[in-house]
Amino acid sequence: MAGAYDDRDGKIWMDGKLVEWRDAKVHILTHALHYASSVFEGERCYDGKIFKGHEHSLRLRRSAELLDMEIPYSAEELDIAKDAVLKANGWDNAYVRAIAWRGSGEDMGVAAKRNPVRVAIAAWEWGNYYGDAKMKGAKLDIAKWRRPDPATIPCEAKAAGLYMICTMSKHAAEAKGCSDAMMFDYRGYVAEATGANIFFVKDGEVHTPKPDCFLNGITRQTVVQMLKDMQIKVHERHIMPEELESFEQCWLTGTAAEVTPVGQIGTYNFEVGDLTRRVATEYEKLVRS
Repeated sequence: MAGAYDDRDGKIWMDGKLVEWRDAKVHILTHALHYASSVFEGERCYDGKIFKGHEHSLRLRRSAELLDMEIPYSAEELDIAKDAVLKANGWDNAYVRAIAWRGSGEDMGVAAKRNPVRVAIAAWEWGNYYGDAKMKGAKLDIAKWRRPDPATIPCEAKAAGLYMICTMSKHAAEAKGCSDAMMFDYRGYVAEATGANIFFVKDGEVHTPKPDCFLNGITRQTVVQMLKDMQIKVHERHIMPEELESFEQCWLTGTAAEVTPVGQIGTYNFEVGDLTRRVATEYEKLVRS
């Protein structure tokens, strides 16, 4: 499948039923378009099974609650809908995007309690998020924008509005020939990439930022547990920028990114080492098990 995302063949699940891809539309006065009242999930289906699909459905509902929205479908109903989308399009391996948003209604200001919460689920065939960086290591810029203080945003929600600075940071990175950008948090600690969590290796042990002001990704949690099962010590802590020089390896995790090695962040270089490759291999086995 190729071409613009609004002009493709296939089916999308929307508000309880499958519709033709090109008919999955919303009105220009949809509240989410004006006020970012939207939450979403990114998931991958491997060999006919969505990896941790139910956990993603639960998180979608939790994200909505944090934005004062109530999704009119249970996690179990969302699971069924995702499977229906995959079957309708004939895909065993695909990326799945579930989204919930405040639609058009009687309100068109900041408050929108009278507007319905709508839900849609789409899927498409999608390869490596970072292209050939999956093998040789991604090159990252260092973003000028920082992850905000959790007193200013619902940082535990996967909310569309929280990605505005991520889009800006990734555009700036791509203009410099980079795949992505690493972001600091509001205190100046290392935080994450624009759409993926980050891990570092030093002396055979793993260090990863403490997710106290950014999303604790489902893939991140999976990899942390994998490392512990492999008897590798994991330090979840605040990481200072000057520590980047001392790390030997680095990788990113996320549903789209999966496990992607990093070869460079700004002026700091990392090897695509044995542990990085082992984690990537074990993760690939796990999602297809």
